[in-house]
Amino acid sequence: MIKTILLFHIIAFVLGFFLDLLIGDPHWIYHPVRLIGLLISLCEKIFLGKKSKAESDSTGEETSGKTDDKKAENTKIFFGLLTVITVLFITLLITGALCFWSYYFNKYLGLAVEAILTYFILATKSLKSESMKVYKALNTGTLEDARHAVSMIVGRDTENLSEEGVVKAAVETVAENTSDGVIAPMIFTCLGGPVLGFLYKAVNTMDSMIGYKNDKYLYFGRAAAKLDDFVNFIPARISAYLMILAAFLGGKGYNGKKAKEIFKRDRFNHASPNSAQTESVCAGALGVRLAGDASYFGKIVKKPYIGDADRNIERDDIKRACRLMYITAFLCMIICTVILITTWEILLFAGF
Repeated sequence: MIKTILLFHIIAFVLGFFLDLLIGDPHWIYHPVRLIGLLISLCEKIFLGKKSKAESDSTGEETSGKTDDKKAENTKIFFGLLTVITVLFITLLITGALCFWSYYFNKYLGLAVEAILTYFILATKSLKSESMKVYKALNTGTLEDARHAVSMIVGRDTENLSEEGVVKAAVETVAENTSDGVIAPMIFTCLGGPVLGFLYKAVNTMDSMIGYKNDKYLYFGRAAAKLDDFVNFIPARISAYLMILAAFLGGKGYNGKKAKEIFKRDRFNHASPNSAQTESVCAGALGVRLAGDASYFGKIVKKPYIGDADRNIERDDIKRACRLMYITAFLCMIICTVILITTWEILLFAGF
């Protein structure tokens, strides 16, 4: 029984990977990740709107300002944690039920459902398509068009970006999301099927929506941000090493030796312990300098540079970053599949 389930998991995993490459994410409201986003928004509306007694009493004469502030902060942290628990529980419940009942009724129906869910989890083609819209806008449109296109995939302010800034933003997004959008969800799906894969996507989506260090989300989004850092710690480093290997295999246009060098030097040049892991590899592989100060919600955020400016960054670096991401994705898929097949063969040999 176990080996049969694992065999179907292997087939669904590979099918889901190639479905993502062929079709990409459909832009419709009932995409599971969008539904998770709607759930997060609903929780935010309910919980962030809650007022603690400390907040409501903040104008009282007998209450201390510092005490009120601390109570308000703790209340937001509590409701943020409650949001994380609620979103993860509902995601687990729905995904688990869907997988269980589909396999219960018919194993081939289960295979189809698992493959489709795996397809929804991965975002390889979507990441390439969205970043290439920036490339096309730079080549056939105006700088305003390119700024708008890049605003769809980054969290920073884009209205005043130069062409170089637009290209840098697109390349950084491809590099960082090679881990968040491709490798990490692939690893979790490999290990625990769509249930674990969607739990990861829920964590990642919460971080992207409420994990900001601004006035609104600093405390409410803290649990989501910390959990995202935790679950991405190992996958981000696996992604970086796979990307270094991809740089060596990528041929002309990539420098594997420099990718490894910049990774060792700059992999912690970011407020997040994970974001610069793949960004540093990409910067080294392309021979360009990424990161630096950026504007978020109208405020300049000081950020260290990643990589060396061996040459000026150019439009084609968006294409190069996408190709590097694709090679990294294929390497991960092959390794995951080999691990799954090896496990299946061991179970077969052991008679399970």
